[in-house]
Amino acid sequence: MAQTEQRVLLGIDTGGTFTDFVLQVDGQLRIHKVLSTPTKPEQAILQGIRELNLEGRTGIDFYIVHGSTVATNAVLEGKGVKTVFITNRGLKDMLTIGRQARAELYNLQPEPVPPPVPDELCLETGGRLSAKGEVVEGFTEEDLSTLGKQVAELAPQAVAINLLFSYLDDSFEKQIAAVMPEGCFVSRSSKVLPEYKEYERGMTTWLNSYVGPLVEGYLARLCAGVPEATVSVMQSSGGTIAAEQAGHEAVHMLLSGPAGGLAAAHAIGQSIGRERLLTFDMGGTSTDVALIDGGITLTSEGHIGRYPVAVPMVDMHTIGAGGGSIAWIDSGGLLQVGPQSAGADPGPACYGQGGTQPTVTDANLVLGRLQAGAFLGGGMQLDVAAARTAVDSVGRSLGLSTDQTAEGIIRIANEHMAQALRVMSIQRGIDPRELSLVSFGGAGGLHVCALAEALGMTQALVPIHAGVLSALGMLVAPRARQLSRTINRLCRDMTDSEIEAVISELAEQGMSVLLAEGVAEESMEVQPSLDLRYDGQSYTLNVEWQDIQSASQAFHVLHHARYGHDLDLPVELVNVRVALQSPVDSIQLAHVRGESSDIEEILMAGNDKPVTMYQRASLKVGQQIQGPALIAETVATTYIADRWQCKLLPEGHLVLELG
Repeated sequence: MAQTEQRVLLGIDTGGTFTDFVLQVDGQLRIHKVLSTPTKPEQAILQGIRELNLEGRTGIDFYIVHGSTVATNAVLEGKGVKTVFITNRGLKDMLTIGRQARAELYNLQPEPVPPPVPDELCLETGGRLSAKGEVVEGFTEEDLSTLGKQVAELAPQAVAINLLFSYLDDSFEKQIAAVMPEGCFVSRSSKVLPEYKEYERGMTTWLNSYVGPLVEGYLARLCAGVPEATVSVMQSSGGTIAAEQAGHEAVHMLLSGPAGGLAAAHAIGQSIGRERLLTFDMGGTSTDVALIDGGITLTSEGHIGRYPVAVPMVDMHTIGAGGGSIAWIDSGGLLQVGPQSAGADPGPACYGQGGTQPTVTDANLVLGRLQAGAFLGGGMQLDVAAARTAVDSVGRSLGLSTDQTAEGIIRIANEHMAQALRVMSIQRGIDPRELSLVSFGGAGGLHVCALAEALGMTQALVPIHAGVLSALGMLVAPRARQLSRTINRLCRDMTDSEIEAVISELAEQGMSVLLAEGVAEESMEVQPSLDLRYDGQSYTLNVEWQDIQSASQAFHVLHHARYGHDLDLPVELVNVRVALQSPVDSIQLAHVRGESSDIEEILMAGNDKPVTMYQRASLKVGQQIQGPALIAETVATTYIADRWQCKLLPEGHLVLELG
């Protein structure tokens, strides 16, 4: 009998400072970190695979799920490929004009912003439909021939096609795609986002082409480096997609890494009976904040930088506050923190790689909340003298001591993150005191107590493996697809069977691609929903589909809960949505239960007496720890502030409570 192959699962999250790995073999988890290589992120991944002794392994069933920042960074840094935008005659300025929204409403002389697509790369043609799908202007052979020649002369790497009302009939967009130069990356709006709102649809389609070739090339290099592995990629909606398909749907990867953290936080919350969570993921470069109220919330009104992205993505608020955020003095002589980051290269001053500017990480090291010899389990020695010198560089200008300056840096960073948490809770009418604050990311545990207090919260949770939780989330995320179609009809004018027909068609499309990825049909879950609004409104609310009457009633209730009122107006069905997913096997978060307390007395600024530092791996289940204290582990450190206490759950998670 042939020997059964060993099952090896590897979750990878590429961050701005570190690339995190979570390896599961025979039910056992192993975690690892390496410094990221921002210019060529696959190098850090391949380095980590080598250090985990997985390179060239035979006789294993090797499955990798990866959260990538390639698409995100290309958009934020404006480093996508040369892309031609094709639309109907008279609409070439569509992406430049946008919604005419101004970033600074009362600034009469705003700084000019370059258009997303230069004028010379915007082309116009025929193939125009009416709002009812009727042909207003067709194509001629000359139209298509001229268009093909124009694109060939411009020699772009990618093309984005966005015709009016193409979601009603995609034949004109297909004709254009057929005459594009061979080897050119082509995105059709009727495929990328078959929904109304030509600006959002056009921008999403352009972004897909703008970063598509980069994502394709990156994933091809990664897959070539691990030919023995099956590689999948996390999507912004919290589900995974095969690497072979991900390049064609690059716009779905713009929140790839952060979605992994939410997937893990949701799974952990369910496992311990806490399903109302306020999460913050603090890494080296940024902090991502989200609300989980029974399930991960998706939005189709997200943004990346200044660009709207209308595909479903996790509803998240991101700010430039991380461990690598740089402290500086503004023109008014005030201390500021971020959004600039030291990143992975050169990194914080204490990393000893050439960085000289003070960062949040340096401030935590100066205050003793990070220990120089305990970082990455002792695998990376931090330079305390360099951190103090960097912090002093701004402290002298303020007339403050080193410790006072470090404390100020931490307080300002905390306030930035607290405000982000308020955006996702208080500003949405949700009392954060009714939620559990879940902290993860390499730097999150150092700030969790202060942030909870800032929001009046008395309990928090630091999951096991919190420092690499996004990588862990890659392993618990389902294979998934999100599909949609615009209808724009009053509910009273539609029948249940008409809506069911659209749902069935979308479900079949999703099933076909999941089947091609090897997902068993019987494991697929289909979740239809509707985007509804009152007749005359511009924005929608999403409700589950049962039947028209139930959906309309649910919309009234949700509208009242969200906005404090409901209206006696007809309800309009805008979009039909279908989510398909195939759940993966649950990950066993095995915890080594300590038999002896591995403790050390350390000095920490602001404390007259030595503070106890515990090793998380040696803690006993149910063990109570009173703050102030530090709990160190290989990939993170948790600071238990004064008046706080924590307890270790059987699953390995730390529950923090304000005494």
